[in-house]
Amino acid sequence: MKAWIFLVLGVLLVLMGALWTLQGLGVVGGSVMSGVTLWAIIGPIVLIVGAVVAFIGIRQVRQPRG
Repeated sequence: MKAWIFLVLGVLLVLMGALWTLQGLGVVGGSVMSGVTLWAIIGPIVLIVGAVVAFIGIRQVRQPRG
């Protein structure tokens, strides 16, 4: 069960990091974060952390029990 939590949390962090990056770069508009360089820096960091967390979750799900 814990592995699925890591996987879901990782995917959510990846999606959130991608959105923040696009907002920071000005690709996605309509937000206070749009065009702000800080979010173009924070977004990829969150995306990478999310990818690592998702990878840990995938490894735990695939790991044989026993």
